[in-house]
Amino acid sequence: MWCYNTMEKLVIAILFLTTTAFIVRQEKKITLWMIGDSTMSIKEQRAWPEMGWGVPFAHFFDSTVVVSNHARNGRSTRTFMTEGLWMKVYDNIRPGDYVFIQFGHNDEVPAKASATTPQEFWENLEKYVSASRSKGAFPVLLIPVARRKFDSTGTIIGTHDQYAAIVREVAKVHNVPLIDMDKQSQALLQQLGPETSKLLFLWLKPGEHPNYPAGKQDDTHFNELGARTMAQMVLADIRTLLPALAARIRKQS
Repeated sequence: MWCYNTMEKLVIAILFLTTTAFIVRQEKKITLWMIGDSTMSIKEQRAWPEMGWGVPFAHFFDSTVVVSNHARNGRSTRTFMTEGLWMKVYDNIRPGDYVFIQFGHNDEVPAKASATTPQEFWENLEKYVSASRSKGAFPVLLIPVARRKFDSTGTIIGTHDQYAAIVREVAKVHNVPLIDMDKQSQALLQQLGPETSKLLFLWLKPGEHPNYPAGKQDDTHFNELGARTMAQMVLADIRTLLPALAARIRKQS
């Protein structure tokens, strides 16, 4: 009888410890770091209703995920490093975190001071990937969302094809999860067409918003609808590419 009771208590203790460890592991908080450019970033009030897709994206997860959006307008893979923005992220990364990396819009334009050559762009992406992994985090590469640009026949035109191809290759070479926002958003814009696609971008008539009294015709930056649409695309890919992170998506109440 003594042996039975002792064994029974031991089994109960083991089950308790195992269950407790499982709960603690499941509830461990992680941070999802976002680094990139204006299409992802949080906007100042004076820029509203412009919105980066990272804003609605932050509300998709449960309480075990902290989304920390460090994307900034006008930044490239190089300037995000040289301005010290990356170091602020890197110093705080913890094992188990995720680092979402989306650059290209400001790397690809030679006339911009932020521009990088294709070789520099490749090497910088590699630096972000290796640095993230060195901290025990999971890097995820995202190809920049498409600009709204159509030819005379109403066919969408890719504006960063060369740099998009580089992101794909870096992801392949280094076995990094890839979310191809360029391909997906081009397909959506083509489906919507030249006129309806304006509804996703910062297109405003004169007097429509006090921040833009003269109106605005912006084919790169999103309004709230566009930001939510792009964020939902990213969320859909997370469900298939990143099951551990997908398990932390907020459940419907």
